[in-house]
Amino acid sequence: MKMAEDLRQFLRSIDRKGYPAYKGAKGEYCFPDYVLSIDHVQGDPFASPSRISLHVEGKKAGFPLSSYDQYHKRIALEDHLLRRFGKKAEQFNFKAKGSGKSGLLSVNIPGQEILERTACSVRERDGSVVIRLEVGFPADGRTINSGELMKILFDFLPSCAAETCFYGTYPAGEKHRIEEVRKLSEDQEEIRRQIAARDLAAFVANGSILPRKSGVSKRPLEKAVPFQSPASMEVEMNLPNRGRIKGMGIPRGVTLIVGGGYHGKTTLLEALQWGVYNHIQGDGRELVIADASAAKLRAEDGRSIQEVDISFFIKDLPDKRDTLRFCTGDASGSTSQAAGVVEAMESGAKVFLLDEDTSATNFMVRDKLMQQVVSREKEPITPFIERVRGLYEQQGISTILVAGSSGAYFHVADYIVQMDSYVPKDITQQARRAAKEYGEEVSSLPLPEVGFSRIPAGLSTGGKTGRSKMRVLGQDSLQIDKEVVDLRFVEQLAEPGQITALGYFLKYGAEHLIDGKRTLVQIVEELEKQVCSHGLISLGKGDGLPANLALPRRQEIFAAFNRCRSLRF
Repeated sequence: MKMAEDLRQFLRSIDRKGYPAYKGAKGEYCFPDYVLSIDHVQGDPFASPSRISLHVEGKKAGFPLSSYDQYHKRIALEDHLLRRFGKKAEQFNFKAKGSGKSGLLSVNIPGQEILERTACSVRERDGSVVIRLEVGFPADGRTINSGELMKILFDFLPSCAAETCFYGTYPAGEKHRIEEVRKLSEDQEEIRRQIAARDLAAFVANGSILPRKSGVSKRPLEKAVPFQSPASMEVEMNLPNRGRIKGMGIPRGVTLIVGGGYHGKTTLLEALQWGVYNHIQGDGRELVIADASAAKLRAEDGRSIQEVDISFFIKDLPDKRDTLRFCTGDASGSTSQAAGVVEAMESGAKVFLLDEDTSATNFMVRDKLMQQVVSREKEPITPFIERVRGLYEQQGISTILVAGSSGAYFHVADYIVQMDSYVPKDITQQARRAAKEYGEEVSSLPLPEVGFSRIPAGLSTGGKTGRSKMRVLGQDSLQIDKEVVDLRFVEQLAEPGQITALGYFLKYGAEHLIDGKRTLVQIVEELEKQVCSHGLISLGKGDGLPANLALPRRQEIFAAFNRCRSLRF
């Protein structure tokens, strides 16, 4: 391995040369406290930035074993270190001057959720730390300015590393913060364990702050009404660090959230939607925990559907299309939502989250008057309301549904919660009485046998074999070669790094796993095993060790495959 001084001498030797000379810097260099690895060098100062990484031995890093000896604690520690490194790096961003992206110093800054990311990793075996980031190698025009790069590599980065990667240098207050991160992670994991043990779909702790600062911010709203569980739904949990806490336990089954407009129905549902992830201290929802497989479902007009059995929702279409293996490149609201339900089942989701506002009305409910005017024989759609009980009783899939205009679901719900000025009230009994007096019956049909055996035959995105090009489009789409994968309505993607990771999942699946023999379920399971055994970074080793990936759930991996228009079965 070369030494740091070798890198300094090389950079001096190429100063004022053409930009391609930077390529010679690629490699590993031993600095006093860590190893600097230059993993990828950009082609010019206007291209995607270079990627580098800092590697710190476990003994030098010195973080307590208790802070990373289990997966959930390790991910929480990585998240905390990345936030700390990012704040420090921001002070030096573009302080080195030059053209284009010269002087960029960027790490994958996390949002409110705690995710596994390639930007920071702590090895569970020995506590070694790796920080991955992007750097714009400085140039004037396309002429190397190595003096500015030396500022980054020999001044800025050592300063960032010194305040992040070495536990022994932390002041007492920061060491206490590391301890608090560990404690919160342990408590969140215990809530998840108790949710499963108590047969709950979700838990919302008393005192949680659910409203967000704005429609484009995930930060908590100041002076919001703290959450307080109805007495009838209140459960108590004993956590290893916080001790006894109370909150609303949502049992498995069918739960309806009702109330007037702007009273907090959707706010509660969104808190549950994001409760599949752990959150940082101060988020307000750090003790709002949902079943990790919970899937938010909605209508997606215009999406692609390939070989999905939607027959227990839709059949006998006038154009005679086969709904046992339904295909379309331009789905309607009802067919897209039917496919979404079946695809979520295929992904293993055990809780469905739905909002009346984003659902197809004819898919969700069909009232008695409409049934009288348009006979069942003339209606190809069996609405969700007639299947929701079968989903739970036969498949063990719970549903949490927000409804503001139709009371039909009162007939099939196990629990009914009314949001009144952001205060939840259990109105199950009175709603049932009202439904009984109203008299309209709702059929609950048994669910046909459901099996998942879709076998992808190929995924061709229009690029050269083994040389796919990929980029993230904004906050909600992914382009691989000529194909755009629209993920706008996959609502539980927390940050762009997950979208980038989905691109690598799709590429890896297309190149290594789609063989006309494996089912889609088997392909996703193989991808999960790959990441579990070799880390998320292993998916992109041929692309210079990407620094900005974040791990999506298996539900989002399925969703990405299912939205590839070039995927064929």
